[in-house]
Amino acid sequence: MRSKADRLHNVDWSKYIVYIAFVVVFIFFSFWLNDKGFLTSGNLLNITRQTSMITIMAVGMTFVIGAAQIDLSIGSIAALSSLVCALCLSATGNIFLSLGAAILVGVAIGGASGWLVTKFGIPSFLVTLGMMGIVRGSAMWLTDTAAVPISNETFSTIFGVGEVFGKIPVLLIWTAVFIVIGYLLLNKTPFGKKTLATGGNEIAAKFSGININRIKLAALTMSGGLAAFAGVLYAARMQAGRYTFGEGDEMSAIAAVILGGTSLAGGTGSIIGALIGSLLMGMINNGLILGGLSVSQQTIVRGVIIILAVALSNISRKKK
Repeated sequence: MRSKADRLHNVDWSKYIVYIAFVVVFIFFSFWLNDKGFLTSGNLLNITRQTSMITIMAVGMTFVIGAAQIDLSIGSIAALSSLVCALCLSATGNIFLSLGAAILVGVAIGGASGWLVTKFGIPSFLVTLGMMGIVRGSAMWLTDTAAVPISNETFSTIFGVGEVFGKIPVLLIWTAVFIVIGYLLLNKTPFGKKTLATGGNEIAAKFSGININRIKLAALTMSGGLAAFAGVLYAARMQAGRYTFGEGDEMSAIAAVILGGTSLAGGTGSIIGALIGSLLMGMINNGLILGGLSVSQQTIVRGVIIILAVALSNISRKKK
């Protein structure tokens, strides 16, 4: 039998690094910022509010990266969807119609990216990079860079600023819903298994009967739809649609997913890990703000986190 030391040596610690880092960072900020309210329930709930949109995007990104693809358009999709939702609310006052229109926009953009990737064999990095510019430019053009205010209090309460049982933010409820759905879809359904099989070995997946193009298309379409819903949450929380929403969110979502244990090379995926990775980044941003660091310094730290995430992904891949 192998000794305990041997078993520990053979453990792939990169899978658990996000949980260890979360605990270490939480303890560090708890001591450093104890007198600045870091541990107050209000501040901890605020972290969950701030990270809700990133977490929901990260759920979709887990499937995309798990299939060995990438989606750089999610931030711009969130912006355009927030504007579409705000404009529909302003014109019709119908919450369900506005929600449907916003999500349809995201699904259509994600589906278009997936079609270009599968039909013409263009790398998803290039397709979604180009789509990011097209969609962000469309969001700016749609309202001539002007914000579209939302005055529908019911909409804002349900999707943004409301609370359940007096204390639990409605954004936390929406996050939990998508985490559960994403977890079940990835771990308990054939689609999830086929997604990871496609990312793990595309040729083997194809010969085993998996329609790899359909999987890629579905993953990118799902990512677009979830990014659109994140845009709806942005609009409800800020009570306006803006073309600036979601700037940089694609990098935050990718970092959260990779820190959470999903290999950048595909073939693996962890919804819970993506959640913890998102909360970790949100907690770091919150702690740096409370600590008085400037925006430029926060940006530097975020860049370091992204590099660390990619490094951990490469370490995990080499170990296998």
